[in-house]
Amino acid sequence: MKICAITMVYRDYWALAQWYRHYGKYLGPENLYVISHGVDPEIAKICPQASIINIPRDDLKGFDRVRARLINDIQSGLNNVYDWVIQTDADELVCLNPNTYGSFQEMFENTKAPALFALGLNLAEVYGDSALMPDDNVLAHRNVACVTGNYSKAWAVRKALPLRWHGVFCGRGQTDVFPYEMPDDVFFVHLKHANSDALKETNEVRQSVADSVGEDWGVNGWSNSELHAQRFFRKLAQAQELPWEQAVALGYEVIRENPVRDPTRGIVKPPFNNYVCRTILPDWFRTV
Repeated sequence: MKICAITMVYRDYWALAQWYRHYGKYLGPENLYVISHGVDPEIAKICPQASIINIPRDDLKGFDRVRARLINDIQSGLNNVYDWVIQTDADELVCLNPNTYGSFQEMFENTKAPALFALGLNLAEVYGDSALMPDDNVLAHRNVACVTGNYSKAWAVRKALPLRWHGVFCGRGQTDVFPYEMPDDVFFVHLKHANSDALKETNEVRQSVADSVGEDWGVNGWSNSELHAQRFFRKLAQAQELPWEQAVALGYEVIRENPVRDPTRGIVKPPFNNYVCRTILPDWFRTV
């Protein structure tokens, strides 16, 4: 079975290094594809064995829509030569419980679905956490997370199915029957809030982009990015804390059992429940 992973990035160096380390470990770095939004020699330094695709960064008006079409078109092309294509942002890691799955291949062999979702975990740096060194594996140093529907995203396809709005575009006539498969022991970990130093840099870049483009940018969370981060940590502190097994069970009940099937858009996606509960990750995450 041939599996690859693809992402698109602009300057998010710390997260990209985590992405490259994680997926390179499981898939081999030669099966990683990075779309660099603008020519950036640093990307090749971080991902020396990945395939780097440079695209122009000269017009950002409405770029979020352009970005979605672009990465889905490249994903579709890769589906011609790979059995499965994993598509995530650079700050998103799909983690398999090693007690259940020995590899992505083993996990994929256990499904007949055309696309997969995973239970979302918004990982956080909290008071008392030490600063991360550049080469640290974030999963070995952070263990507080919020179970979230917003990041229970579609992340892998075996056919040329576009990923949109955190879900799958399957066509307006298919939303009632399209399989919403979220396997046990597969988790979608969002890293944005797990490194305060990197978060500060990322917020500055995003705010700068939003300010330079104005209303034509329109990406949620980029304008007033610092306020969005503050709200996340406030909501995290207020969320009910549950032991891991209870948190996962609640997450599956709230998120897996309640997919959003939108026939108007032709989308199947997770529900927007951003703060289901807070939990502590089990030790096995430290080894993935």
